[in-house]
Amino acid sequence: MVKEINGTLEGKDKRFAVVVSRFNSFITERLLEGALDCFTRHGGGEENLTVVRVPGSFETPFVAAKLAKSGAYDAVVCLGAIIRGSTSHYDLVASEAAKGVAQAALSSGVPVIFGILTTETIEQAVERAGTKAGNRGWDAIISALEMADLMKQIG
Repeated sequence: MVKEINGTLEGKDKRFAVVVSRFNSFITERLLEGALDCFTRHGGGEENLTVVRVPGSFETPFVAAKLAKSGAYDAVVCLGAIIRGSTSHYDLVASEAAKGVAQAALSSGVPVIFGILTTETIEQAVERAGTKAGNRGWDAIISALEMADLMKQIG
């Protein structure tokens, strides 16, 4: 018989850090609200959640890696909003943020979740921060809950 391992979405006794970019805060604050709501609705206690603010999405992976390696958290969630402008800055920041978040997870062995929006327009960012397209902060916590439980089961 095939053994199958599935993560649960239970927040009880899980300790998470959420790294939030201050850049585009009109979006990232909505993402954070969704993340906090999701964590508590899934049984997580506010005392088990640490929010760390960073200047922008580019700085997020550095802080996420340090938090993940600290051993104090079951998962780290990264929230930010990178909105395309008229220069190539968007491409550079989005690419490096994604690579950095992945590297933080791989080097620490702790789930580090990419909840950084990369959108073409402000309207798309607003849609993903709690309006038509849901809230990606909520989605990031769901991924963190499942991954943290999977890591516990795998050992």
